[in-house]
Order: sequence, then C-alpha cells, then structure tokens
Amino acid sequence: MFVVLVYDVNQKRVNKVLKKCRQYLNWVQNSVLQGEISEANLTKLKMELERIINKEEDSIILYNLRTTKYFFPEILGLQKGGEGNIL
Repeated sequence: MFVVLVYDVNQKRVNKVLKKCRQYLNWVQNSVLQGEISEANLTKLKMELERIINKEEDSIILYNLRTTKYFFPEILGLQKGGEGNIL
C-alpha cells in the first residue's frame, strides 16, 4: 500500500519521529513522508510512533492509498526531499 504520513509533534520529539519514519518512508518535505509500505511494517511503524509521541500534545495523520493509480502530486514552488521520492 502507499502511505502519506503527516505529523505535528512537540519540538522535543520531532527528530525522533522523523528518524523513525525515515526507516520506513521517504521524506518529502517538513513533517511529510510518503512511500510504499507493507501492512505489517505499517503496523510496526504505528506501534513505534505511539511509544515516541505524547497523545495529548502530538498529532500524526496517515493517508492510506491502496493504489497510486489516482495519486497525482502537484508541486508548486521548491521541491524538497529529492526527485526520487515523488511518484
């Protein structure tokens, strides 16, 4: 499956969250990652993130796309994260 992950976490935890997410997904821009991931690895990533974040302060949103057939990102301005990360 293809996942877009967006996070808004306390500054104290930003580096830990980013580091963990980059083990599974590609960094696109500040607080946004995306990529192909298996259901098992997605479950593992969510469990690991739940150990890092404070559920009363932090927010992580996952957009699960079963297929990239209708996913067409459009970039306006500076492209961050490198060309290889955008489908």
